[in-house]
Amino acid sequence: MKLGIVGTGMITRMVGPNLASWGVKVAAVAGTPSSMDQVNELADEWGAEGRYGDYHDLVADPNVDTVYVAVPNFLHYAVSEAAILAGKDVVCEKPLASNEREAAKLAELAKEHGHFLWEAVVTTRQPNFKLVRDELLPKIGTVKAVSVNYSQYSSRYDAFRAGEVLPAFDPAKAGGAIMDIGLYTLTYTIGLFGEPRSAKYHANIERGIDTSGLIVLGYDGFTATNVCAKDSWGAIGATIQGTDGWIKTDTGANFCGPVTFCLNGGEPEVIDRALPVMWEGEFREFCRQQDEGDLEECYRQLDQSLLVSRIQNSIRREAGVIFPADEA
Repeated sequence: MKLGIVGTGMITRMVGPNLASWGVKVAAVAGTPSSMDQVNELADEWGAEGRYGDYHDLVADPNVDTVYVAVPNFLHYAVSEAAILAGKDVVCEKPLASNEREAAKLAELAKEHGHFLWEAVVTTRQPNFKLVRDELLPKIGTVKAVSVNYSQYSSRYDAFRAGEVLPAFDPAKAGGAIMDIGLYTLTYTIGLFGEPRSAKYHANIERGIDTSGLIVLGYDGFTATNVCAKDSWGAIGATIQGTDGWIKTDTGANFCGPVTFCLNGGEPEVIDRALPVMWEGEFREFCRQQDEGDLEECYRQLDQSLLVSRIQNSIRREAGVIFPADEA
């Protein structure tokens, strides 16, 4: 994979140093005209030849075969669309787009042109998630209750309270809790149990944006609650209770750390298959699919992303959080 990275923010700085060890070559970096110092700094660090102040130039670079979209949410659609139309595969940071309509358009475009389009949501590609889904869930009998909590006080919330609106809390830039950490909780729950028969978001809204909220997903025989909060800390993790036992984690729904598993009358057992770096599983999977031309698996995962996007954005709007993209 010859990767062109669009964006110079925190996520690229966390992922970038590990890419070479996962079989990914960083071929180019793009930012804005005002961020060229950062572009050059990262390009020097990662050995990238291409250095651009405009993503249009990066997607036209013949040395790039895949574009990593790591810009604010509201720009995901435009950058991903340009990359696909330029003949590139795309790794797009979550969420795939500002709403389900945009996400569906990107998926349609990728399939029409035969390109890979991956949403870089790490959850379902974590070894411990697969452990829960494939090995432990079948052992605990009929599921009766599920709770998932990802609460992490955002440093940007301090600025928001002081009157400064950064992208993380800006409706015009598709911010808010459900579009960020709420996506992880939804991906975790829907990845394990499929499409719910009902969904509702009880949001805490300040100045038009959800700073936290409770998602209630109705399934046959049980209810799953998801807490997503950027305005307060909480006891993060997930608990799944069944008639024959329970499963518990104490990390966010993105990291999927050690899993505690217990059958009725037995002793709890801790199992941990986590990789050293949380993004390793997804990038190795992207590379495998690309190397093998496995579009079928890519599009299966993409359809899962579209399902999550449809539920996520529908309940967001019903809760009263509206983005400009929703009215376009």
